[in-house]
Amino acid sequence: MELETRISQIKTRQDLAVFISALREDLETNSASWENPSLPQFLDAMGAWVEVMDQVYKNEGLTLSEDQPWGLFATMLLAARIYE
Repeated sequence: MELETRISQIKTRQDLAVFISALREDLETNSASWENPSLPQFLDAMGAWVEVMDQVYKNEGLTLSEDQPWGLFATMLLAARIYE
């Protein structure tokens, strides 16, 4: 299943964990199709996208809710740097 399709199916924390595993697997099997295959490139791109995501959503005809769990997602990213 395409990664973009999987996003709409994420409803739970477990769904997110499965998606993250699928994202890692895609990197391992399709790294040539990734513009940002290294962690520094990936994090730089993620930060840049977050800064303009309201415009991206607007361009797609979608509404961005500021009530999303941004802090929780940031905590997950931070924990991943040291979690074994």
